[in-house]
This record gives sequence, structure tokens and C-alpha cells, in this order.
Amino acid sequence: MALADPQTITINTVANTLPRTSSGTNSGAFTKDDGNVALSVAHQYGKRTRRAIRIDHKKVAPDPLVSAQNILHSMSASLVVNVPVTGYTVTEAKQIVDGFIAALNASSGALITKVLGGES
Repeated sequence: MALADPQTITINTVANTLPRTSSGTNSGAFTKDDGNVALSVAHQYGKRTRRAIRIDHKKVAPDPLVSAQNILHSMSASLVVNVPVTGYTVTEAKQIVDGFIAALNASSGALITKVLGGES
């Protein structure tokens, strides 16, 4: 079963429409028309099941060493869920991921802000 096409990701109140650009066995990719935002999903099966979703973002901004020049900057963020083949239902795994995401988003994203700031 495939994810809906297109996918939409809102970044700083701007909705980015990402049409499907790739589809493979256990994987899919969605990319904005300008190539600056991409979403990829992949599944690996073995002794454990690994499910990964990743966003890649690119932008042009001033070079910190030569402010008169612009350069391409990029970053990514991902979530990987690694579960045993048996023992957890999809519902149970989702409840755990939901709790994790809720902790990251609590208090206006205080935890994720601290982690992005280098706290451990």
C-alpha cells in the first residue's frame, strides 16, 4: 500500500506540496517542485522491522565567511522506528511513537529546542 500522492508538509506556516517522485519496493519519495523539500519513507524487513521517514531541506543563504556570496545550505530530520517482528502491534508501536512526539512538542517544543541547542 502506498502513501497518498501528494504529501503536504507545513514549515513555518508555509504548506509545501510534495508530489511522488519515486516509488520502489518498500520505499517512496516525495519532492517539492523546486527540489528544496523532500520526504522519503523506507521499510526494511529482517529479524526486526525498521521503518524510517526523513525530510530533507535545502535553502540558499549568505556564506558565513563571505557575506556577499550566497551558498546552498541543507539539513535533514528523521524518525526511525525499530520493532521486533512479533511482540508489538501497529497500535502499540503508534502509541509509543505518539508519546515520543508529544514529549518533543510539549511546552511549545521545549525538549526539541533544547536538543537542537546541544543539550543532552
